[in-house]
Formats: sequence, C-alpha cells, structure tokens
Amino acid sequence: MKVFIFLIAISLLAACGAGTGETSKSDSANPTQDIQNIGGTGADTAQNISGSQLIAANDCLTCHKIDQKSVGPSYTQIANRYEDNQGNVENLADKIIKGGKGLWGNAAMTPHPNLSEPNAQEMAKYILSLRNTSDTTK
Repeated sequence: MKVFIFLIAISLLAACGAGTGETSKSDSANPTQDIQNIGGTGADTAQNISGSQLIAANDCLTCHKIDQKSVGPSYTQIANRYEDNQGNVENLADKIIKGGKGLWGNAAMTPHPNLSEPNAQEMAKYILSLRNTSDTTK
C-alpha cells in the first residue's frame, strides 16, 4: 500500500510541475469534475471516493508528502500529532476547507473552499489512519 501511495505521489508531483509553482487542473472550481477525473461520477460522495483518492484529485500533494516534511507537514506527522477521533476529523476537515497558519511553522495552508465537508472529513480520516506508520515526529 505504501508503495502504491508513493507512486501516486511521485506521479502527481511530476504532473503538477514538481514544485515549480504551477498547479494542476485539480485546482478547478468544479470538484465534481475532479471526482470524475479520478473515475467517479457526479453523484459520488465521500462514501464512494476514498480519502487518498480525494487527496490525489486535489492539490494536496503539492505541499504535503506521505512520510516526509515538505512545504507543509507530512501526513504521518499530522496523524501522529492528532488521535483518530471524530473531533479531530472535524477539526482537520475544517482546516482543509478554511486553511490556516501557525500550527506547523510559517507556511500558510491554502484554503479549499470548494471541498464539501464530507469529502474533507474523508480526507482527514485517511490522514489520521496513517498514525505511527513510519514517522514518529510530532
């Protein structure tokens, strides 16, 4: 599974300009199109699209990596800081949608206002599922 996620991350970084500041079409104002681009339908909801697929369909991997700090913290760093519970899922989903600054340094988290709350929660659940997998840094 880790190898699969790593290959997806590498592919997305290459597709989005590998950190050149260019973003891919996943920044679109149409999240339904983003879901369709990963093989879903306009009727799909968070129950049918996994958190890792939603992350891949958005610009998340431009600033985050699975197990290495990049512009932002790694997903395993986030998972190791927060317990996997509904309160933290809701808190992280809120940060994904609204953005933020200061919890992990000076870099600002870009807001994603076009994401639905259920999809952001599905993404947060996936991130929290990575707890203690390879990075124990808090």
